[in-house]
Order: sequence, then structure tokens, then C-alpha cells
Amino acid sequence: MTASSASHYDVIIIGAGAAGLMCAATAGYRGRRVLVIDHANKPGKKILMSGGGRCNFTNLNSTPANFLSDNPHYCISALKRYTPQDFLELVDRHGIEHEEKAPGQLFCRDSAKDILNMLLTECDWAGAEIRLKTSVTGVSEIGADGYRLATNSGTLTCEALVIATGGLSIPTMGATGFGYEIARQFGLEVLPTRAGLVPLTLQPELKTQLAPLSGISCPVDAECNRQHFREPMLVTHRGLSGPAMLQISSYWTPGDDIRINLLPARKIEDDLMSLRKQKPRTTVAQYLAEFLPKRFAGAFNDLHGWTGPLQEYKNADIESVANTLGHWTIKPAGTEGYRTAEVTLGGVDTRQLSSKTMAVLERPNLYFIGEVVDVTGHLGGHNFQWAWASGVAAGNVV
Repeated sequence: MTASSASHYDVIIIGAGAAGLMCAATAGYRGRRVLVIDHANKPGKKILMSGGGRCNFTNLNSTPANFLSDNPHYCISALKRYTPQDFLELVDRHGIEHEEKAPGQLFCRDSAKDILNMLLTECDWAGAEIRLKTSVTGVSEIGADGYRLATNSGTLTCEALVIATGGLSIPTMGATGFGYEIARQFGLEVLPTRAGLVPLTLQPELKTQLAPLSGISCPVDAECNRQHFREPMLVTHRGLSGPAMLQISSYWTPGDDIRINLLPARKIEDDLMSLRKQKPRTTVAQYLAEFLPKRFAGAFNDLHGWTGPLQEYKNADIESVANTLGHWTIKPAGTEGYRTAEVTLGGVDTRQLSSKTMAVLERPNLYFIGEVVDVTGHLGGHNFQWAWASGVAAGNVV
């Protein structure tokens, strides 16, 4: 093999994460000569840290409704053609034990390493090569024949180039804006990016009031911009986190209020009216302690100055208490940003891409897959499902 042919591939994929590895295996099985390159020293770093180290690798209930995008119909085609069941069959073929922790949310029973090892094995079987510690310093077109990549280990050429570099979330894992730079270089629009699925920070006064409750979690219903999520909320020393807050953060923009129902399973006003009649000496604090963690119940009660037994409360007072508990309104100071965000909202505008192949419409041998494009899933395995589906969509045609 000559030096030039040794450095030429049918397909080069930049990014050895979930989407890139899935694409590589899919293309390799089609007989394509595939190279995956990544500047990191290990593949699949975000896979390994996901789901608390056990990788929430898909969601059986994943539908296009679980994704945010400026072009919401774009994801439909890929998700229909590669479903959670398809990925689950792959997991089962590799004998990976898994469990359903919450409805539809599938996790490895042992370790996220199982999913990464499965993908690496698939790439190996498919003949796809993976080269790490390889930084791309420039990309240029070779007429209509493909692309030339300048890297720290020499020049590479390919017929088809796939960008699977992810977003900006968790820079300590090596996240960069490289994919967006390539998109702009080739004339594509990149929609504004921001941190998604990220903890919220609070204004100083409320942060100080809630700080002693750090570590306490309770089930709530969080609402912002007509979106609702009924999941646990976690108080942190910086603000609010937990699934409910992470989910709603993707719909929150600075200046928005978030309304939180602290007792979504109760008809609060009816409860308090009934208690006033049947057990008039009951306090609001005692009522709250029945349904909320005791420390949280006591602190929230003190925060609002609810004293005395319910027999001293007029109807209007009870209505006010119920409204506060059911519509606790906060105005976050901001988010913790990309440092702790699970995903990046925004990205390459999908109106410039084929929904069937992920290829750039005006450059059919250039592809963008995974998180780098403007498709962002809810918490709970949906983002991995997009990685698998978009990777397969491109892998089937590159």
C-alpha cells in the first residue's frame, strides 16, 4: 500500500463518541474503509460518565415529542428508522445486562463500559479504524472528490467526511466548538447555542435561605413556557437541580419565571379545608411534613411565616397557602452553564441537512450527526437514542 493510499479513506468520522462510533460500525459493515479520529486520549468519555456511570442508553418511549429543535420535524425520519427497540436488540446480542430504572429508561446493570465496549467491538468487527490523540488543524475540499484533513499526525484524505464532535457541554471531557467552526467554514448557519439539561442557580437571598437544605430531594411539578415536568427536584448549595429542574432548564431563558408545585399529588386547598374542619389544631408545618422531607417542610414553612393552627386561618388565608405551595414562583439567576450541562441546545441548523442521510444538502459528501446539530433530547436516554439513530442514518449512506 502506498503512503497516499494508506492515508486515504472512504469515510473519515471526526469524533469518537456515541454518534461517531455508531456511524463507523454501520458504514464499516457496508464495506467502507472507515477511520474515526478524536483529539481525546480515550473514546466515548461522555458515554462512560453518563447515567451515574451506568449509561441511560435509550428510552423505550422515545418519540419526536421528546426533542427540542428549531426545525422539529427534522428528527422524525431517523428516529423512525432506528428505534429504541433496534438498539436494545444490539445490546441484547452482546449479552449486556440492563434494567429499567424509571418507565422507559434503560440503564446498564453493571457499567457504562459495557456500552462503550460493545460499540468498540462493533467497530472492530466492521473493520473501522479508531485513531485517538489526533487533532484536526484544518479541513479543505479536494474538488468534488472529497476532503483533505491536516492533523497533528499527518495529512488524511477521504471521500465522505462526518462531523460527530458533539456540543459544548462538559468541557473537562474535551468538548469544543470544532464542529460549529467546520459548519461555518462550509457556509452553514449555526443556531445560537446554550447549556441544556443543566442545574439552575438562584438569586442570593433565596439561595441563602435554601442553602441549609442542600441534598434534599422532593417530587414536584415544574412549569415554564407551557412545558411541565413532574419529577424530583434537588436542592443544591448553588440552587436547584434534579430531573425536574434539568428538564425545565432546556425551556427556560434568562428572566423567565419557573412555577413549582411542591405537592403535585395533592389537592392542597381541599386538604387544608378538611384538616381545619376535622383537626383544627393542625399546623401548616405538620401538614407539609406528611408529604415533604421534614427539613424541607419546616424550612419552607418558616420561609413563609405560617404559624398557628389551621383554626385561625380564614378561607382566604388557606387559599393563599395553597396557591404558594402549588405555584411557588422563582426567577432563577441563571444556570451552572456548560461546565455541568448534559447537552448543548442549538447547533447546526438542520434545514441545511437531509433528514434521511444527515448530509449537507449542497455538499452530499459532508455529514453532521449527534449533538452538534440542532436536535436536543429530554433527560432519560433520548439524547443517546438520537446519537444512535443519526449515526445509523449517515452510516447507511456514506
